[in-house]
Amino acid sequence: MRLTFIHPAIGHRANESYLRSWQMEPLPIATLKGLTPAHIETRFYDDRMEVIPYDEPTDAVAISVETYTAKRAYQIASEYRRRGVPVIMGGFHVTLVPEEAARYAEAIMTGEAESIWHELLDDLQHQTLKPHYRGEQTDLSHVRVDRSLFRNKRYLPIGLVETGRGCRFPCEFCAVQTFYQRKYRRRDPDQVLSELTEQKKYKKLFFFVDDNFAGNINESRLWLPDLAKLNIRWITQMSINAAHDESFLKQLAQSGCKGVLIGFESLNEANLKLMNKNFNTMKGGFVQALANLRKYGIAVYGTFVFGYDHDNVDSFQQAVTFAQQQGMYIAAFNHMTPFPGTPLYARLQQENRLRYQSWWLDDSYRYNELPFFPTQLTPQQVTQGCVEARRTFYGWRSIAKRSWNNRHDFFMFRNYFPINALHHNEISARNGYPLGDETWQGSLLEVR
Repeated sequence: MRLTFIHPAIGHRANESYLRSWQMEPLPIATLKGLTPAHIETRFYDDRMEVIPYDEPTDAVAISVETYTAKRAYQIASEYRRRGVPVIMGGFHVTLVPEEAARYAEAIMTGEAESIWHELLDDLQHQTLKPHYRGEQTDLSHVRVDRSLFRNKRYLPIGLVETGRGCRFPCEFCAVQTFYQRKYRRRDPDQVLSELTEQKKYKKLFFFVDDNFAGNINESRLWLPDLAKLNIRWITQMSINAAHDESFLKQLAQSGCKGVLIGFESLNEANLKLMNKNFNTMKGGFVQALANLRKYGIAVYGTFVFGYDHDNVDSFQQAVTFAQQQGMYIAAFNHMTPFPGTPLYARLQQENRLRYQSWWLDDSYRYNELPFFPTQLTPQQVTQGCVEARRTFYGWRSIAKRSWNNRHDFFMFRNYFPINALHHNEISARNGYPLGDETWQGSLLEVR
């Protein structure tokens, strides 16, 4: 039996290459490959960087779907299903809106794959595929990652590794709490260390893709000394509460942590309260947390979102000024996105503030457009404010000035200018990007 894995792009513009900064290794595909028995022949095509050969013989297609890639995923599924090839879909978006995904696939898989993938494959081989497979949460000991499908594909030169899943915080806008039910689980440290030992032959920097590396600080502490022995460089994303624990930050730095992505979200405390992120202001707030991170030489990728109820026309520049003054390595200035299945989406729907019921499928929606009505701004003001914030932060003068705060680590400083230049060059390219392939001439084919 031959199984084809597909990673869909967000979309495609006519006569344009896909954005380079969006071309990281698709770790979910490697995880599925690791769960697939060796006797099943597998192929993999990444829609972000290659043409999908729809007419190549295959017995089934498996597509991992995120909300931003859903429209393109359904286009791809329709092409295969017109050729009589059964389609299997899984991933975050499928779990959030299973009824929608089931319209475009012979089988959907909700939840986590580790507990159900073998059953699905066995049914596929015996042609008894069921329409819905429900995966359960496991202790993650069954996670096996096989990156062999990535050979000869030109991904960004950073290795993606998962060390844990989930987050305990109830942030209103976050789909992670819905998918993992506010539970945090860490993988077996020995398995992660073994994976890193193998990958360090090929990668100079790793990104631990955990939803919150500090989901359980005490558990994280236990394996950091062993991680330090590998002598690798790594970055991750974590909640800001960890930045107030200096002993933990010291261990992070000693184990090779070079940078962290932190969701600051807003400088307005009323917004943070509405988001259920009051913990962001604990123990001296942002300024003290950033001072602690600088003390231990850990660079910061700060993220800010706009469109929340207490944002106004000054919110964008205030965030940019703060990020510049704090010398952030890079930063993101994005509109708030109401993902399906989140408390935010439900609240906006109840308040009749959604501009589109399913913005991710609407033909008129474009990337960087606000899909709901804010209270103090227009949707267009939010979009323009985000673009101008990026333009200011990634202006050459700002990049040069911030470089002084990021000069202390040679490896990070050497990569500082190329990374910031990449963001500088893509400011306009991201704005208005289509969801789905705008050149696609087909129509979505639903399951009957």
